[in-house]
Amino acid sequence: MNEFDETVKNLGRTKKYHKGEVLFSAQEKANGFFYVESGEIRVYKMDENGREVEVVRLGPGDFLGEAIVFVSSEFPFFAQAVKDSMVLFFDKTTILREMEREPSVAKFFVNLLASKCVVLSKRIESLGLHTVRQRLIQYLLSSCSGNQQCIIELKVKKSELAKILGTISETLSRNLKQMQKEGFIEVEGNRIRVVDCYKMRSELS
Repeated sequence: MNEFDETVKNLGRTKKYHKGEVLFSAQEKANGFFYVESGEIRVYKMDENGREVEVVRLGPGDFLGEAIVFVSSEFPFFAQAVKDSMVLFFDKTTILREMEREPSVAKFFVNLLASKCVVLSKRIESLGLHTVRQRLIQYLLSSCSGNQQCIIELKVKKSELAKILGTISETLSRNLKQMQKEGFIEVEGNRIRVVDCYKMRSELS
């Protein structure tokens, strides 16, 4: 948060979560929201078969659940610490009271919610309009520079990458093997060498 936002920051209270600890679960009462100061939080849902589908990963500087507390009484998803994390928790009642009392606080959250709508729209578009292969290519290219070869070190396990891409491990592995067979990439453990960035990028056009 910048200096202009210190008034908002002071309304929160610090909470610490250890790796693997759940911040909240689906259908739990939404009585507040969070701001990530350090660490990493993953947000996910469960499909009808009980499989996890990752929605987004959040790091320092990101808000979590702020839209939900204004429009719903329950969280529709789960949130879990990927690593030891520190967050600020904002009580819903306190924030609503301050928004009525202080225009700058209300303006801050209006701008925040507007920007979050843009981000979520792009996320929905990515998951809904692109195949798993295309989402995988987008992920790889985001870590790749130029139009030639590049080597990418995956910072997460393949099972975690599958959740990030909104799929399951088997489907991810199948796509990686197919892309390797076609000569797009070479996979060795958590290291992926992109043979031709330009050729891969052309699949998204």
